[in-house]
Amino acid sequence: MATIEQFLESKDIRITAMRLLIYKFLASKEVAVTLSDIQNAFDKADRTTLYRTLKTFEEKDVVHQIDDGTGITKYALCEEGCNCEIGTDLHLHFHCNNCNETICLTQHKIPQIKVPKGFVSEDVNLVVKGICDKCS
Repeated sequence: MATIEQFLESKDIRITAMRLLIYKFLASKEVAVTLSDIQNAFDKADRTTLYRTLKTFEEKDVVHQIDDGTGITKYALCEEGCNCEIGTDLHLHFHCNNCNETICLTQHKIPQIKVPKGFVSEDVNLVVKGICDKCS
């Protein structure tokens, strides 16, 4: 298996200490995290640096953004080989109404949705809300 450094370099991402730390932090989480979660983990880091790192990771298909309906954007690492294309890589997300965590259900792919002629799909987001297995 490639090291984190090799993986990020393969995505044309310049290696910095903060990028490595953020990647390791995201990899250690089983749930999607907010910018505030990352900021709390790295309280001495500049919020702008953290945000720019997330945006770089998103642009390079290292993380994906999740809109779970809470009004707070969450981020999670993409699966290996993911390129975040609408027709092939989108998966279900689950938001727990009790613990407020959002979990990627990567084994549950969202089927390709055909839109009417003249419409262009740019993003698909499917969030199931309920009570997670830890809270039920």
